[in-house]
Amino acid sequence: MNILGIESSCDETACAVVRDGREILSNVIATQIPFHLDYKGVVPEIASRKHTEWILPVVKLALKEAGLTLKDIDGIAATNRPGLMGALLVGFTFGKTLAWLTGKPFIAVNHMLGHMYAPHLENDISYPYIGLLVSGGHSIISRVNSFEDFEVLGTTIDDAVGEAFDKVAKFYDFGYPGGVAIDRLAKNGNPDAADFPIPVIHKGQTPYDVSYSGLKTAVINQIDQFWNKDYPKTPENIAAAFQETAVKILVQKVIKACKETGLKTVVAGGGVAANSRLRSLLGEEKEINCIFPSLRLCTDNGAMIAGVAYHYLKRGETSPFSTTCSPRVQMFKHGLSVKKQGGQ
Repeated sequence: MNILGIESSCDETACAVVRDGREILSNVIATQIPFHLDYKGVVPEIASRKHTEWILPVVKLALKEAGLTLKDIDGIAATNRPGLMGALLVGFTFGKTLAWLTGKPFIAVNHMLGHMYAPHLENDISYPYIGLLVSGGHSIISRVNSFEDFEVLGTTIDDAVGEAFDKVAKFYDFGYPGGVAIDRLAKNGNPDAADFPIPVIHKGQTPYDVSYSGLKTAVINQIDQFWNKDYPKTPENIAAAFQETAVKILVQKVIKACKETGLKTVVAGGGVAANSRLRSLLGEEKEINCIFPSLRLCTDNGAMIAGVAYHYLKRGETSPFSTTCSPRVQMFKHGLSVKKQGGQ
């Protein structure tokens, strides 16, 4: 089956064609970074307008690069949650309308399922495994039993890890996107320049929960308290010390999850999965096998949406045209399975 997948949840207008859930025939991503650069963050109204402008040419290019026409497409999928509501509606409405006009099956796909599926596009991965889903909006550690069945072990109790990267980068004017800027600066810095605290998870949270609000505050407002006076307070050293702590928080929780569940495979997805230090630290763990997607599949893309949609369509499951978008995901709660609450 050839599935056309559309993704527009934030600031990438993306479309891909994937065959049988694995073979990427095309993967077109139009990034809006230059248009948000002056604001050091995504402006929802600008994002929506650019999606409206780009969605048709991006879809046409994806079909052209795949060497196919709409007649060759067996199903059309689009992200319907979570994300910026205006941005979501552009790609989702386009995909749903295209499916209706062509008589193709339509599949609404949860963006989070897409990110977790991305590594499967390039690797043979057996279930279950420990899933690490890290992005600007989410930090989730889960036991993944299938492409749609997540048993959430822990999540952030405040800021997501990607959000912390973005806010620190914005405060110090490191550049945009924040995660990329900090990763680049950190390569020439010393992680020992500051001893930022690892947050303590209190009663009421799970042992796998994470917190980034305190770390963000320490780096922005209390940096002198934790700074090692032997090192100059350069952008490179600030970035390296912050990144080291931010990544170690995740790695410690993931290792704990592997030990206590007995699972030896960790699969990472989401924008922060592109972080070089996260890849390095998890790759050093000899007791686990950590699988990351290629950098192009860490960012928002249509291939991950098409890949998930294939499995729904293979089971004969489609989405009614009455399906709508939602800016949030309510299903990621401790101990609850995504599958039990509806993957779409």
